[in-house]
Amino acid sequence: MRATETLSLALNLVDGERARTHGDKFINHSRIASLWNAYLANAGLLREDSALDATDVALLMLLLKVARTQSGGAHNDDNYVDMAGYAGVAAETAAIDR
Repeated sequence: MRATETLSLALNLVDGERARTHGDKFINHSRIASLWNAYLANAGLLREDSALDATDVALLMLLLKVARTQSGGAHNDDNYVDMAGYAGVAAETAAIDR
């Protein structure tokens, strides 16, 4: 798959199908951050001064997709499309978060 096709698919998902399914990117990723923070705090793994935010969630999801490319399974273009999408979400939320 060409880079432009990967990016075009990611754009269509992030601002199209995923937006309709999951709602606003910042609100959705902020909710995930809140839940992950609660889980990590309850497990004793989170310091109060190091809470995750929406951008962290997008970057961690990007890393999840990176890990999937290393699973030894068949090549899956979807992982790369999703990585591009999460990179875009991280860039957008970073402008709000920071």
